[in-house]
Amino acid sequence: MQYSNIYFVGAGGIGMAALERYYLSRGLNVAGYDRTPSALTGKLAEEGVQISYDDSMDAVPEAFRNPADTLVIYTPAVPASNVPLTFFHSGGFNIIKRAAALGMITRGSKAICFAGTHGKTTTSSMCAHILHCGHAGCNAFLGGILRNYGSNLLLSATSPYSVVEADEYDRSFHQLTPYIAVITATDPDHLDIYGTEEAYLESFAHFTGLIRPDGKLLLHTGLKLVPEAAASVEVRTYSRNEGDYHAENVRSGDGSIHFDFVYPGGRIDGIELGVPVDINIENAVASLAACHLAGELEPASAAAAMASYLGAERRFQFHLKEQAPGGHVIIDDYAHHPAELARSIQSVRALYPQRRLTVAFQPHLYSRTRDFADEFAQALSQADEVILTDLYPAREEPIPGVSSEIIFNKIKNSEKLLISKEDFVDTLKNRNFEILLAAGAGDLSLYLPKLVESLKC
Repeated sequence: MQYSNIYFVGAGGIGMAALERYYLSRGLNVAGYDRTPSALTGKLAEEGVQISYDDSMDAVPEAFRNPADTLVIYTPAVPASNVPLTFFHSGGFNIIKRAAALGMITRGSKAICFAGTHGKTTTSSMCAHILHCGHAGCNAFLGGILRNYGSNLLLSATSPYSVVEADEYDRSFHQLTPYIAVITATDPDHLDIYGTEEAYLESFAHFTGLIRPDGKLLLHTGLKLVPEAAASVEVRTYSRNEGDYHAENVRSGDGSIHFDFVYPGGRIDGIELGVPVDINIENAVASLAACHLAGELEPASAAAAMASYLGAERRFQFHLKEQAPGGHVIIDDYAHHPAELARSIQSVRALYPQRRLTVAFQPHLYSRTRDFADEFAQALSQADEVILTDLYPAREEPIPGVSSEIIFNKIKNSEKLLISKEDFVDTLKNRNFEILLAAGAGDLSLYLPKLVESLKC
């Protein structure tokens, strides 16, 4: 790389943090701006990133003011009026989005890219863990903190592989050059960007056209997708029960799940899931398949890796698991799309078939709530009890007439409650819940440690 300095505008984002750590590992100088401090920005500062929370130019270190040796990476979440960003634009700096920076990395490596409406973080994390535990290793840029490592970045000075979570939001994954592309699901989402399901599917089709001519494409069976990959690209399929890669002989009980992994030309018997929920059977098949397509599937090492995999934070993460009969169980899951939410609920049902299930859901984005209110209500109606909180807007401005209430009114359960997130802890501790699934991509998870603590009193 021609640059010795990298400046990040929006330095506190989880995806940006992985890049900051990667460039630090390459011996480059890294600095950046974010609006507010957080636990993550504190860790980044300890690791050597110069982070400022002041958006004036005085806060930009002098060494990062020369366009000849400074690359600027920004997140679209930062407004165009941001003072440092305005300075960099007017000063002739090379300014790129995070996705373009990932694209630069993928072009210089054998990139294994996981795309899909849902399942990206878990499948990419599993794949990275398998490679890291084997001889191949990898550099991995993950969308969640992997609990095995306390980080969203894995590094290897010698591995040719990069593992990347390929985000379809804002067509970011069009910046990538995959060696292996995995597509887990294409349920319509981000219609604020794409407008129609057809445009959404076309975006995924274009992504497949970016695969290297010597590359490979792994598709979940049954997708409504016509790939645009070159004729030289090897195309394979997977799912839980069918496809070139699939699971057989699934055994579950006593809090564990085992299955046999079947792949072209062989099988690995007795795979045990470190995070034993039903949805992870299919996630594991996808990650093991990607490693096999890379020529890096070492059966004994892969089986051990799957058993030791602890999952990413907020992906089916247990906050409380009381062992006594009738004890409380609290699970946090990032599910924020209706198809993902439905599968999450089904997984909890399979794990605790005889227990009463309460689902607390925080809708994420006004546009997603508007576009999928019926589907969210249908998924939530599978629960015994629903606690719906106020909507988490994230990057969006309010849309008239759109709130959590439009989902709430469509939920068929008679046992449902609409509350503010500030009342979440008091509401739940005074209810006789058994199994609690807290779902959504907002900030409801921040209240779970307080709830756990209140139940001990």
